[in-house]
Amino acid sequence: MSVQPAQRQAEMSSATASDAPPPGLALSLQPINAGASLRDQAYAMLRQAIADADIYQSREEIRLDERVLSEALGVSRTPIREAMTLLEQEGFLRTVPRRGIYIMRKTKREIVEMIQMWAALESMAARLATLHATDEEISRLRHMFDNFRDTTPAEHIQEYSDANIAFHQAIVQLSKSQIIMDTIKNIFIHVRAIRKMTISQSDRAARSIVDHLRIIEALEKRDTELAERLVRQHSLDLADYVEKNCDFLD
Repeated sequence: MSVQPAQRQAEMSSATASDAPPPGLALSLQPINAGASLRDQAYAMLRQAIADADIYQSREEIRLDERVLSEALGVSRTPIREAMTLLEQEGFLRTVPRRGIYIMRKTKREIVEMIQMWAALESMAARLATLHATDEEISRLRHMFDNFRDTTPAEHIQEYSDANIAFHQAIVQLSKSQIIMDTIKNIFIHVRAIRKMTISQSDRAARSIVDHLRIIEALEKRDTELAERLVRQHSLDLADYVEKNCDFLD
């Protein structure tokens, strides 16, 4: 079930016109099942919905409404509130007194620093992948781009964007380091959103796939130093691009 906050504005009697989310933004949610903790399920679904939403598509603040979320998830407001408290503690939401709860968006400086941190963690993940991942696991990285062999990424930018994000997630998982996976997940939401927004700009998609194939070759050869360096530079290039071109974040 898709929640369109802008379409529910009439239900938000306490919200002002400036509180309304930008048109087109949707949190994709489905009713949760009884059994496991309702709070934990609500937390997981809200966190994933925020990760999947394009939270940087507009400068307008994105307000969450408890009643809308309660209806979408099919639970009372109590587990919703408890889940949002956890998400606020993790830095994904913020409470504005007398106005409501909003999805947290980062400044350009914060995004650049997050990408730099991502570069450090993912490059170490690539290093560990050369030591711990199997040949079969590494070979799966190459198959992520099979659909783009006879075409350019720009012709299927949404599909390539999804493959691009999955590629970076896969490298982290191939490290088989739970500490890295746990540490990186809280910055993933914002880095993922920025990757999606910038991949179609300045021919970045074409350059990206070249970088990816070089990274895969280094992993296949178990070239630890090269794999680590290529992955780090790939993300640092994104940080430089955001620094120079993403003024909409300010």
